[in-house]
Amino acid sequence: MKNTSAIILAGGEGKRMKSNRPKVLSEVMFQPMIKWVIDAVRMAGIEDICVVTGSKREFVEEYLKTLPFEVETVFQPERLGTGHAVMMAVPFLEKHRGSDVLILNGDAPFIGVDTIRNAFVVQNSSGEIDPEVFDWEAPRKISENRGCTVISAEVEDPTGYGRIVYETDAEEFFHLSTLKAIVEEKEATDEIRKIKEVNSGAYWFDADTLLDALGKLQKSSKTGEYYLTDTIEIIKNSGSAVLAYKAKNADSVLGANDCIQLAQLNEIARMRIIRELMKNGVNIPCTDGVMIGRDVTIAPNTTILPASVIRGKTDIASFCEIGPAAVIDDCSISQGSCIANAVLKNQNI
Repeated sequence: MKNTSAIILAGGEGKRMKSNRPKVLSEVMFQPMIKWVIDAVRMAGIEDICVVTGSKREFVEEYLKTLPFEVETVFQPERLGTGHAVMMAVPFLEKHRGSDVLILNGDAPFIGVDTIRNAFVVQNSSGEIDPEVFDWEAPRKISENRGCTVISAEVEDPTGYGRIVYETDAEEFFHLSTLKAIVEEKEATDEIRKIKEVNSGAYWFDADTLLDALGKLQKSSKTGEYYLTDTIEIIKNSGSAVLAYKAKNADSVLGANDCIQLAQLNEIARMRIIRELMKNGVNIPCTDGVMIGRDVTIAPNTTILPASVIRGKTDIASFCEIGPAAVIDDCSISQGSCIANAVLKNQNI
C-alpha cells in the first residue's frame, strides 16, 4: 500500500494493570501488545508509522528504539481523549496530505493484516468494490468521495463498545455500508444497545479530510475530552462518505484493561499459534502448559509435550521431542533431539 501511513495511539496509563509500565507494553505471548500492532501494520505494507505516547512515555520510546526500523513518536502531555491524541500528530499528518492514514489502538493486538488491507480497498476503490474481495455475488456501488472507513466487528457481548449504526436500508451491503453514527454506550438507547456490531477503534482516513475535521472538533461538554468518533459527523456534514468495513474476525476489537483480560488475550494467542503449528504437522498431543512464541519455528514431525515454554528466535528441526517441562529461549535445536526437564537459552544443540 504505497503512499500510506499509520498513527498508533499508545498514551494510556493502564492503571488497572497495576504495572509500572504503560499498558501497550503488557505482553501477549512474550511480546508487547504494541509490537503485535506494529507488525500487522508493517505486514500490511505500511512503513511510515507514528506512535502517540503519553503516560510513562520513556518506556515506550526506549522499546521502540530496539526495533530494527524507525518509528516516529509524538507526546500527548494530557489525556484528553482519542481526538486529542490524534491532534498531537497533526505535524505527521501534514506530511501525508493527499494520502490515506490508518489510525488504531496500540493495545488491540489482534488487528489483522487482511482486515487492514480490506478496509483500505473499501476506502480507495473508485466507486465500485470488486465482489471477489469480499465473497459477494455482485459489486457494491458507493460514493467516490470517501473521507473515512471505520473498521468494525460483531461481538457476542458488545457491552462498553461504541455501536455501529447504519443509514436506512444499508444492511444489504453486509461487509460494506454507509455509516450513520458511532453511538457510545452511555449515550445509546435500549434499542441501540442491542446492536452487536461495534467500533474496533481502527480507521482509515483521508489525511486532508481528517486534518479539516480535527480543526473543527469540540470538547465533550460532559467529559472535557475530544473524541475521534465525533469526526464522523463532521466528515459526513462536509459531504464526504463514511463507511464501515466489518472485520471477519471479532478478535480485532479485543484489548486488555487489567491482568484478567490480558490473560484472556494470551490464551487466544496461545491457541492460535498452537493450532497453526498443528496444521503444519507439529504434534502437540496435549496443549496443557504449552506456550510458544510467535517467532518460533518448528518443523513437521516434531512433538511438543506439556509444560513446555518455547520463545524467542528459537528454531526446532524435525523429529524432535520437546518436553515435558522444557524451557527453550533463542535456541537452535537440531533434528532428532530430545529435550525434557531442561532450561536452555542461546544454545545450539
